[in-house]
Amino acid sequence: MKAAAIRAALLRLGAMLSCGLLALAVAVTATAAEKAGQTEQGEAVRLAMRTEALRYEHGEGVPKDPARAARLYCEAALLGDAEAQFNLGWMYANGRGIERDDTRAAYFFALAAKQGHEQSQKMLRFVGEPGSKMPECMLPTLLADDGRDVLIARSEAQKVVFGLVRQLAPEYGVSPRLALAVIRAESNFNPQALSEKNAQGLMQLIPDTSARFNVKQPFDPEQNLRGGLAYLRWLLAYFEGDVSLVAAAYNAGEGAVNRYRGVPPYAETRGYVKRIMSLFKREAHPYDASVTTPSPALERIRLTQGS
Repeated sequence: MKAAAIRAALLRLGAMLSCGLLALAVAVTATAAEKAGQTEQGEAVRLAMRTEALRYEHGEGVPKDPARAARLYCEAALLGDAEAQFNLGWMYANGRGIERDDTRAAYFFALAAKQGHEQSQKMLRFVGEPGSKMPECMLPTLLADDGRDVLIARSEAQKVVFGLVRQLAPEYGVSPRLALAVIRAESNFNPQALSEKNAQGLMQLIPDTSARFNVKQPFDPEQNLRGGLAYLRWLLAYFEGDVSLVAAAYNAGEGAVNRYRGVPPYAETRGYVKRIMSLFKREAHPYDASVTTPSPALERIRLTQGS
């Protein structure tokens, strides 16, 4: 009787372990699938940004604008796009519409070479070693309209946040500049920020948004950033890259934007949109259309904006 009871207990324990291992395998597979999806979405955004840069570099369908192409390449480079890093290095190495600078060329070739980009590895032989100074466009710094530096890490804690943004934003296909602008406006880089409306953490996620994007600990900087970046990615797809609508929706909710067919007439929201636009300095952001279907009000919003 005792031996039978032991065998039964062992069988139950084995079943429990099997279930646990199965659950762990499912969780690991789901996490891997989620990361793979995020990688694909990030790649789609990087490709769109690089394609736009190519058009301005060569004047394909738009006026030729090497300076603008260089800025776009640099944004894609900041998102980890090896081709953009190579293209920008090539522009600097050959003085293609911008001042020739072998040191900067080497910096971008080195970034791409680390990702296995063969042409960049070859080009490094010709331009020499990259300098220790990071090119200005790669610095996580935003300027106000008057040129004042309004977004720069001013403490060790803020440097940690900047580092997390640079690491995580590419996974979600979100420009680090846009994410930093939102964090600056929302919490001024305070991971423990709590508003009167119970918005929490760096990106000021309300409980419903935290639940929507699976944020269990909103005051944990990485979890909060992932939740906010996931929401930005969704909003970018929902409003097809219109940054003013995305900013308005982040502040007032996408329902309010749909209801008012554009930026709602709230003083707070309009001020918020103006602030984000002055920091990000671009009206459009690449987006991944596979994330969600567009807003049903988007066509009417565009008609309203065009009237």
